[in-house]
Amino acid sequence: MAREIGLHHVISPAVSDLLALANGSDFDRVAEQVRDLRGCTRPVNLHGWTATTDPATKQVVRSYRSEDEPSGRLLTTCGNRRSSRCPACSRVYAADTYHLIKAGLSGGKNVAETVRDHPRAFVTLTAPSFGSVHNRPTTNAGEPRPCACGASHPQDAPELGTPLRPASYDYTGAVLWNAHAGALWARFTTYLRRALAEHLGMTQKALNAALRVSFAKVAEYQQRGLVHFHAVVRFDGPDGHTTSPPAWATFDALHAAVGLAVERASLLVESDAVGERVIKWGGRFKVDQISALGDGELTDAKVAGYVAKYATKNAEGAGTIDRTLVCRPCSGRGYVRGPDGFRDLCEDCDGTGQAESLSGLPVQQHARQMIRTAWALGHLPEFAHLKLWKWAHMLGFRGHFSSKSRAYSTTLGALRDVRRAWRTAQAEAARARAGLPTDDENTTLVTTSSWTYLSSGYRPGEELLAAQVRHDVNHAQRLKHEGLVPA
Repeated sequence: MAREIGLHHVISPAVSDLLALANGSDFDRVAEQVRDLRGCTRPVNLHGWTATTDPATKQVVRSYRSEDEPSGRLLTTCGNRRSSRCPACSRVYAADTYHLIKAGLSGGKNVAETVRDHPRAFVTLTAPSFGSVHNRPTTNAGEPRPCACGASHPQDAPELGTPLRPASYDYTGAVLWNAHAGALWARFTTYLRRALAEHLGMTQKALNAALRVSFAKVAEYQQRGLVHFHAVVRFDGPDGHTTSPPAWATFDALHAAVGLAVERASLLVESDAVGERVIKWGGRFKVDQISALGDGELTDAKVAGYVAKYATKNAEGAGTIDRTLVCRPCSGRGYVRGPDGFRDLCEDCDGTGQAESLSGLPVQQHARQMIRTAWALGHLPEFAHLKLWKWAHMLGFRGHFSSKSRAYSTTLGALRDVRRAWRTAQAEAARARAGLPTDDENTTLVTTSSWTYLSSGYRPGEELLAAQVRHDVNHAQRLKHEGLVPA
């Protein structure tokens, strides 16, 4: 005889938790808190309080306690820039990066609009070759040609970027280049100013007194696992974007200086294990003029959108993973200190220092070999400062994906402050409409708070609500992209 099966046997824990939330009296508040996260994948759970008081009257104007929430905690967005980790937060980061870059090209956000008339270039710097790889070459006319292996690879071929002869590929050089790419960029910016002064026939002191060079750059991974940089370079007057550069500071002078700086900028790496290595740029680089009137191929909006797009990427384009491989209990060393002070084998990683086996990683062989090389080089004392264990999943690169010089434009922090002020104003307006007391603009208020990190993530039922929010956000974006709703 068939046996009856209760609902608890077929309903998942997430659905059970959602039903429990729905049956509670505070479900609307739970749903509101999840909606306010706009689909964040892994929110931060906080416990604490905040209070705003009038110092003159000692009266508490506004207060909040996480204990008053149905779950007893406050959920806030994770703020992760990586689209592979949190698409929702990465969209906000990309939007902020877009406005930061565009402000330095078109003005706005406290940047003078006259910057659109300054010489500006979009510069692409690449890594050198460490061995031949499968690619999709073209003729000078843009027509496709067969790869060196004899095949014509489709655009999504998995072998693109992988070595033609893996046994002779210089994996050590590739990892060390990635690890020093950030330092090489800094060296390039120094040599660019020197090369510009040399090209113009003047001293660096005279150049610095008459001209300021501003930068904003983003790193992008090529399919071969090496980073290359896209940068906006702009000439300003001596006082920054508010002043025009001298007439002799032209795009042609910038183009010539970039060529000299690419040729001369280098770093020397010395090691008994791998010998001497010279870290240099590859011979292929591009210097494209950014159109001031929007009638060229590279407009302000196109460049800003391009930089923002890659600011949210990691190394996933090179076929690797987006998580660290370092064993946390032993910090990658493979051993822990026992109660007696002696080294004990780390049981979590069996002494390998790796959170998971390199041979079992779900990556292609080329990326796995770069990870393995980074891990091996990380054991050498002379490369300890590169922290290659920590950044092995990034194939050795540990620099900032996006950065700018101080005088280029506004900052991400300033953009976030503006967004926070706007939200505060919206909340104040809502309080006024509801007849609740609002802040007096002529009164100085003091805010104190205390917060403690609890964990990250949702409850099972909250995750289902968040999934619906993500679906709604993606659907709205799709409609906007298709032009079915106003932008």
